[in-house]
Amino acid sequence: MSKCPTPPVVGACLPVELVADHRDWLFEKDRDLELQSFTQSAVLNGDWRPLADQAVRLLDGFKGRIGVHGPFWGLDLGSSDPDVRDVVTRRIMQSLDVCQVLGATQMVLHSPFSKWTYNNFPRLQPWRDGIHSAMHDTLAPAVKRAQDQGVVLVLENIEDCDPAERVRVAESFNSPALRVSIDTGHAACARDIFGAPPVDYYIRTAGKMLSHVHLQDCDGYADRHWSLGEGKIHWHSVFRSLANTGSDPRLVLELRDYSKIPASMAFLECEGLAQ
Repeated sequence: MSKCPTPPVVGACLPVELVADHRDWLFEKDRDLELQSFTQSAVLNGDWRPLADQAVRLLDGFKGRIGVHGPFWGLDLGSSDPDVRDVVTRRIMQSLDVCQVLGATQMVLHSPFSKWTYNNFPRLQPWRDGIHSAMHDTLAPAVKRAQDQGVVLVLENIEDCDPAERVRVAESFNSPALRVSIDTGHAACARDIFGAPPVDYYIRTAGKMLSHVHLQDCDGYADRHWSLGEGKIHWHSVFRSLANTGSDPRLVLELRDYSKIPASMAFLECEGLAQ
């Protein structure tokens, strides 16, 4: 009789100020942790070092994998404007500075693809090529530095309707420092709003390029970031697909209400999906 696979260990996204509240849970299984206190330009342009030092103190002795959510507000990885691209690259480099202090080995970045690009790419190949080229211009210095620093940048789906577009971009860099992220709630919304494939298709398409997953539930109408089990996502299909990717992605709860982390874990454990 074959042995049942061990359920994967799930971590969470947290601001630095809430790490202490969840410290025992994080340390218990050395869970993956994504710190989300360094996304704003005001933080990155300011004195972020005391906040980073606070995180280092709180995580003293922690053996789990640490990542950060990179900057994204008002930033477009595929901008056609070279001046905008320079700003985006600078922000990512600032976040890599943060990663160096924290000992973080992963950074989440937002995809520029949308329903509009999905519908128009087939008839406008030069536009598609232009966005891919712009992404290379924006990300190339950061990917090189990330590889030297031991950090993996991951492209998260936002309005993406084609699960393969981000994968193609990541593969085109031919670097271990650029991989793919999936946000389950974003994929579910793209399914209901735009007619995109279901969540498990995004996971299957990413395959071995999948390095990170935001776990959140929703109703398919808005980006709710509800506790798992409160929405309409088919979690068994999600975790079956994850088990077949051949990768070891970081699985982190990204909830609007951090107090619901225990409820999400209770749901996953009751369903036998994760621990």
